[in-house]
Amino acid sequence: MPRIEAVAVVDAPAAVAFAVSQTYGEVRYRWDPFVREQRLLDHATAAGKGVRTWTRSRHGLVMVSEYVTFRPPLHVGMRMVEGPFSFQSFSGGWHFTERPDGRTEATWRYNFTCRPGWIRFVADPLGAWLLRRDIRRRIDAFARACTDPAILAAVAAAHP
Repeated sequence: MPRIEAVAVVDAPAAVAFAVSQTYGEVRYRWDPFVREQRLLDHATAAGKGVRTWTRSRHGLVMVSEYVTFRPPLHVGMRMVEGPFSFQSFSGGWHFTERPDGRTEATWRYNFTCRPGWIRFVADPLGAWLLRRDIRRRIDAFARACTDPAILAAVAAAHP
C-alpha cells in the first residue's frame, strides 16, 4: 500500500495548527487548494471520532470519509467510506508535534490502494506521483494559513 507524506513546521502552537486543519466551511476553502466543497454529515456540528464528511475536490471527485481517530491537538485519522472508483482504499491523517520553540511540526499522510488490481503496478506509482504533488501543495497552503491573521481569527471564533 503506497504511503505519501508531507511535513511542514508552522509558526503556531499544536492546538492552533490542529484547529486550522480541522475547521470546515469558508475557512477551509480560503486555504485548502484541494477542497471545493466540504461538509459534515449525519447532522454533526463538529469533527470527531465516528463523524463522516463529504468532500468534493477541485477535480470534481467526491469522497465520503469517516474520522477513525480524533485526539486534539495531536492526531486525526480518516478513512474513505465511499469514493472514486480508482481507489480501492484510501486513508489519511495529521500528526502534530509541538517543538520547544513554540512552533509545530505538522505531518500529513495518505495511504491508498488503486483499483482494479490488475493495473495496480502502474496505477499505484502514478497515484503516488499525483498525490505527492497534491499533498505538498496542501501542506504548504496549510502552513501559510497558520500565519494568516484573518484565518486565525476565524478559526479562533469557530473553536473558542
